Amino acid sequence: MRIISGQYKGKKILEPLDKNTRPLKDLTKESIFNIIKHSNKLNFNLNNSNILDLFSGVGSFGLEALSRNANFVTFVENYFSVVKILKENIKNLNLNQKTKIIEKDILSNFNLAELNQKYDLIFIDPPFKEKKIKHLILNIYKSEILNLNGIIIIHRNRKWDDVFPIELNILEKKTYGVSQIFFCNFV
Repeated sequence: MRIISGQYKGKKILEPLDKNTRPLKDLTKESIFNIIKHSNKLNFNLNNSNILDLFSGVGSFGLEALSRNANFVTFVENYFSVVKILKENIKNLNLNQKTKIIEKDILSNFNLAELNQKYDLIFIDPPFKEKKIKHLILNIYKSEILNLNGIIIIHRNRKWDDVFPIELNILEKKTYGVSQIFFCNFV
C-alpha cells in the first residue's frame, strides 16, 4: 500500500498483519480521489479541508488526503493493533501536527458533538458486515458536524443492501470490484 499522489506520492503505508482489517485498496482509493477532484456532481475542494476519517484503520484515506493538501485529519479507530500501525504511519510521514487520533468505538455511545469541530469531508469505511451505518449517519446529521457544503463518502460491500436515512442525499454511486462507494451530502 502506498500514497498515490501529492506531496508524499510513492511513500509506503504500513499494513496490518492480521486478517481482521480490510485496508482500502489503492485502486479504489485512487478512484475516490479522482471523483472528488473531477466529478461535476460534487462541488468540493480538498485543499485546506478538514476531514473526519471514521473506522480509519491504518489511515490510508486520511493520509492520502493530507498528501493532496487537506489541512487536518481526525482519525477514529478502536482496534488496538491497527492504531499502533496508524500512529507509525503518521510518524513516518511526519504528520503529527496535522492529525488527531481518537481511540474509541464510534458506534458505542460516542457523542460526535464532543468533537467540537466541523468537517468538510467525512469518510466512513466500516467493516463490510457492520449493520449500524444508518444509525451512525443519523448521529452525524443530528450532531451537525458536517459543514454546509461538506460531503460524506461511504465505502461498503456491493453485495450489501444498506438502507440509508432519508436525510442523506446520494450524489453519486460507483462500484469497484467488491466495493461500492457512495458520495453524499445532507438534504
